[in-house]
Amino acid sequence: MTGLRRPLDGSGRSVCYIRTMGDRRFTITRVQGAPVATDELLADMRRVAESVGGILTQRSYTEHGRYNVSTVERRFGSWGRAVQAAGFEAGNVVNYPDAALYENIMRLWEHYGRQPRRAELAGPPSTITQSPYKRRFRSWMDALESFATYANAAETSALREPAQGAERRGRRDPSLRMRFRVLKRDDFRCRACGASPATSPGLHLHVDHVVPWSGGGETVETNLQTLCDRCNLGKSDAL
Repeated sequence: MTGLRRPLDGSGRSVCYIRTMGDRRFTITRVQGAPVATDELLADMRRVAESVGGILTQRSYTEHGRYNVSTVERRFGSWGRAVQAAGFEAGNVVNYPDAALYENIMRLWEHYGRQPRRAELAGPPSTITQSPYKRRFRSWMDALESFATYANAAETSALREPAQGAERRGRRDPSLRMRFRVLKRDDFRCRACGASPATSPGLHLHVDHVVPWSGGGETVETNLQTLCDRCNLGKSDAL
C-alpha cells in the first residue's frame, strides 16, 4: 500500500509512506520537489564538513551533499551565511589546504568578473577571511600570484584531445584549474545569454560539456563552455 499524507509536525511537507502486505513497518521517502527543512539542511552540511575534515566549501558540498548548493543559498541568503549557521565560521579553521584557498579566490573572481581585491574577502561570497591567506602566502598579492601559477600550470593528460577511436580518459567533472580557465576564457559570462554574476546578483555559472559526456564528449577545454544556471537548465530540458 502506498500513499501521501501530511506529517504531524506542522511543517506542511508531503511525505510518502509505503507499507507492504505482511509488513507493518512504514518506510518514509521524500517526494521529489518537497521543501527541505532548515534543520535538515544544516544537519547535512555538518555531516559533509565532518566527512571532509571540517572544511565546508561549495565544491565539497556539491560532491557529498544531499541537496543543491542553490537550495542552501536561497534558504540562508548566501553560502557564507549558511556556513556560519552550520557552525563552521572561517576563523575556526587554522590551516586551510591550498585547494580551498584557491577555490575561494576563484569564487570571488567569478562573482566580480575580475581579479578580486583583498577587502572583498571580508564578505560574501567569500567564505575565508584575510588571515589564512596572510599565514599561508604572507600577502594577498602573493596569494594571487600563487593562484595564477596554479591556474596556468599544464594539465597535460586532461587537456590533450583523445585520438580518434581512443578510449575516454579522465573524469567527467573538470578540475578546479580547468574550470577557472574555461570561465576566464568566456569572460565569466554565459555563452548563451551573456549574463554574468557581476551584473546579475544571484546568478550562478556552470562549466558544461558542449558535446554531452553521455554522448561521448570529452572533458577538455575545447568541449567545455560557460552557461548560467537558467540556460544550463533550459539546455537539459531540451535534451
